[in-house]
Amino acid sequence: MQRLNKSINALVNSYSSHGLVNHAGGDNLPNQSAIEDILCGIDELIFPGFRENNELNHDNLSLLTGEKVYHVARELIREVERSIGFSVRQGQFSCGNQSCHAVAELIVEEFFEDVPSIRAALALDMEAAFRGDPAAKSAAEVILSYPGFKAIVVHRLAHFFWDRHVPLIPRMMSELVHNQTGIDIHPGASIGESFFIDHGTGVVIGETTIIGKNVKLYQGVTLGALSVRKEEGNKKRHPTIEDDVTIYSNATILGGETVIGKGGIIGGNVWLTKSVPPGMRVYVRPGDQVVRSFDE
Repeated sequence: MQRLNKSINALVNSYSSHGLVNHAGGDNLPNQSAIEDILCGIDELIFPGFRENNELNHDNLSLLTGEKVYHVARELIREVERSIGFSVRQGQFSCGNQSCHAVAELIVEEFFEDVPSIRAALALDMEAAFRGDPAAKSAAEVILSYPGFKAIVVHRLAHFFWDRHVPLIPRMMSELVHNQTGIDIHPGASIGESFFIDHGTGVVIGETTIIGKNVKLYQGVTLGALSVRKEEGNKKRHPTIEDDVTIYSNATILGGETVIGKGGIIGGNVWLTKSVPPGMRVYVRPGDQVVRSFDE
């Protein structure tokens, strides 16, 4: 036990020398388990009848929806307030003349006002998945079992809070679904409607990526940044993918000035750091260099 006492002293000393302590004596940070529970609650509101054990019908749908909204809202307000409080302590956020609790309430009220629009966008994403995958037998199958669809659901929620400059929570949301699906979408990425990720494992989409409408990605695709200095973090570092583009497995597209033009097709294992004009195919033929050809 004497060795354990020495270990305890060394551990406590490391708190002073290396930091990484959750503001002992101050307000708590957002709780990861709470964020996970909130995501589950929001998911039930977006897809009623798909997740919960209680039977739904038209007679009780309104009552159950109201109960869930108030429950999730209370939990979400608490976590948003904690997140804002952290940012205030860091000197990165100001609640102005209002309390941080009041600001959190406003953000959460705005979120629930936006949920019908998020559902509309997700309906288009679901249709894109069903249309884009011959193996999909029903919309219910997409909602219940497709990891790419699950990732985009959470991304559209996290992106709302990212746009409102809520710290911590958007990244916590994105990392929860990253751990579950192997799909890493930064909450800052801007993604248009009818987006589909097929299979999905290993997909990476960076913070300043812009993706247009009707884009389809396969597993292992990276939409990333070229190596930049920390001071360049606020610049656009990730590519722009225009409408109606398909990117096949393990393709890597890097750089903030790289644009894949409308209707382009990027083949598997392609590495790109330069823009591609609209309508162009880019692919690698075994034993050859990169081959580019316009659609006829």
